[in-house]
Amino acid sequence: MPSTIATVASAIGLHARPATIIAEAVTGTGSTVTLALEGAEPVDAGSALMIMTLGAEKGTRVVVTADDQAALDKVVELIETDLDAD
Repeated sequence: MPSTIATVASAIGLHARPATIIAEAVTGTGSTVTLALEGAEPVDAGSALMIMTLGAEKGTRVVVTADDQAALDKVVELIETDLDAD
Protein backbone atom coordinates (compact mmCIF):
# COMPACT_ATOMS: atom_id res chain seq x y z
CA MET A 1 0.00 0.00 0.00
CA PRO A 2 1.29 3.49 -0.80
CA SER A 3 2.49 5.51 2.15
CA THR A 4 3.89 8.99 2.72
CA ILE A 5 4.44 11.54 5.46
CA ALA A 6 2.33 14.70 5.78
CA THR A 7 2.81 17.62 8.15
CA VAL A 8 -0.26 18.91 10.00
CA ALA A 9 -1.03 22.48 8.91
CA SER A 10 -4.25 23.17 10.84
CA ALA A 11 -3.65 25.85 13.45
CA ILE A 12 -4.72 23.73 16.41
CA GLY A 13 -3.97 20.32 14.97
CA LEU A 14 -6.23 17.45 14.02
CA HIS A 15 -9.06 18.28 16.39
CA ALA A 16 -12.79 17.89 15.67
CA ARG A 17 -13.25 20.03 12.56
CA PRO A 18 -10.19 18.88 10.57
CA ALA A 19 -10.68 15.28 11.72
CA THR A 20 -14.28 15.32 10.52
CA ILE A 21 -13.33 16.80 7.14
CA ILE A 22 -10.63 14.17 6.66
CA ALA A 23 -12.85 11.28 7.80
CA GLU A 24 -15.66 12.34 5.46
CA ALA A 25 -13.21 12.57 2.55
CA VAL A 26 -11.87 9.09 3.31
CA THR A 27 -15.36 7.63 3.55
CA GLY A 28 -16.19 9.18 0.19
CA THR A 29 -13.26 7.43 -1.50
CA GLY A 30 -14.29 3.93 -0.46
CA SER A 31 -10.61 3.22 0.21
CA THR A 32 -8.82 2.05 3.32
CA VAL A 33 -6.68 4.86 4.73
CA THR A 34 -4.77 4.93 8.00
CA LEU A 35 -2.92 7.66 9.87
CA ALA A 36 -0.16 7.18 12.41
CA LEU A 37 2.39 9.18 14.29
CA GLU A 38 5.84 8.01 13.30
CA GLY A 39 6.60 4.74 15.09
CA ALA A 40 3.07 4.37 16.48
CA GLU A 41 0.09 2.17 15.66
CA PRO A 42 -2.08 3.38 12.76
CA VAL A 43 -5.70 4.47 13.19
CA ASP A 44 -8.61 4.38 10.75
CA ALA A 45 -8.70 7.72 8.91
CA GLY A 46 -12.37 7.13 8.15
CA SER A 47 -13.17 7.83 11.81
CA ALA A 48 -12.93 11.40 13.14
CA LEU A 49 -12.75 10.06 16.69
CA MET A 50 -9.79 7.81 15.85
CA ILE A 51 -8.01 10.69 14.09
CA MET A 52 -8.42 12.85 17.19
CA THR A 53 -6.85 10.12 19.37
CA LEU A 54 -3.55 10.78 17.58
CA GLY A 55 -3.24 14.10 19.40
CA ALA A 56 -1.51 15.53 16.32
CA GLU A 57 -0.75 19.23 16.71
CA LYS A 58 0.31 21.76 14.08
CA GLY A 59 3.68 20.69 12.68
CA THR A 60 3.28 17.02 13.65
CA ARG A 61 4.44 14.55 11.02
CA VAL A 62 1.78 11.94 10.24
CA VAL A 63 2.29 8.74 8.25
CA VAL A 64 -0.55 8.35 5.74
CA THR A 65 -1.13 4.92 4.21
CA ALA A 66 -3.84 4.01 1.70
CA ASP A 67 -4.79 1.22 -0.66
CA ASP A 68 -5.36 3.79 -3.42
CA GLN A 69 -2.95 6.54 -4.55
CA ALA A 70 -5.74 9.06 -5.22
CA ALA A 71 -7.13 8.60 -1.69
CA LEU A 72 -3.62 8.97 -0.26
CA ASP A 73 -3.06 12.19 -2.22
CA LYS A 74 -6.42 13.62 -1.08
CA VAL A 75 -5.76 12.93 2.60
CA VAL A 76 -2.23 14.34 2.41
CA GLU A 77 -3.62 17.47 0.76
CA LEU A 78 -6.17 17.88 3.57
CA ILE A 79 -3.63 17.32 6.35
CA GLU A 80 -1.29 19.86 4.77
CA THR A 81 -4.07 22.49 4.50
CA ASP A 82 -5.10 24.72 7.38
CA LEU A 83 -8.66 23.39 7.70
CA ASP A 84 -9.34 25.94 10.44
CA ALA A 85 -8.94 28.87 8.06
CA ASP A 86 -12.14 30.46 6.84
